[in-house]
Amino acid sequence: MFAFLSQTFRRFHDTGAIAPSSRWLGRALAAPLTERGEEPIAILEAGPGTGAVTREIVRHLQPVDHLTLCEINPVFVEHLRERFESDPRLRPHRDRVDIVQSPVESLEGEGCFDHIVCGLPFNNFDPEQVREIFSVFQRLLRPGGTVNFFEYAAIRGLKALLVTRAERERLRGVASVLGEVIEAHERRRKLVLVNLPPAWARCLVMGER
Repeated sequence: MFAFLSQTFRRFHDTGAIAPSSRWLGRALAAPLTERGEEPIAILEAGPGTGAVTREIVRHLQPVDHLTLCEINPVFVEHLRERFESDPRLRPHRDRVDIVQSPVESLEGEGCFDHIVCGLPFNNFDPEQVREIFSVFQRLLRPGGTVNFFEYAAIRGLKALLVTRAERERLRGVASVLGEVIEAHERRRKLVLVNLPPAWARCLVMGER
């Protein structure tokens, strides 16, 4: 928790949260990983932070699966590496996990992942960056792959009441991009009340067929 709070104050643009995701939100985001056949699956977690959702993802990993964690914050990257060495819930999975320090937009490849779990703070980004990130997700996914991300309930609307006109325009742009993506690709959503603050967990099907 200390690592998370210290980076929240220092790098709120990248962190975008006042508390780690709850286990209930993590379970909602990881739920699509249970919808699988017999084949190995590859998972990308974009913006894992200190690993609150990662802990729920690894519960679904089979010995043949692989998880890539993509995190831009070097403090969080080091924290994750230490956790996979010391946390008894994560250590058994360390040989199936790669931790990459990079913005997700810089990831290369096509059709690399079956599922993407995303903890990026879209409300902190410009609309063009949000659109680019979802374009990258679509490139990285295999046919029929899912993107699973969350939005804090009502936060964007509340924030818009307290900021400048330029900031309100930015938030409207983010809402427009997310609305387009959700309308085109959403499979289901779930309101998770046991989180600070409450959040919608959304599952999109975005892989090209």
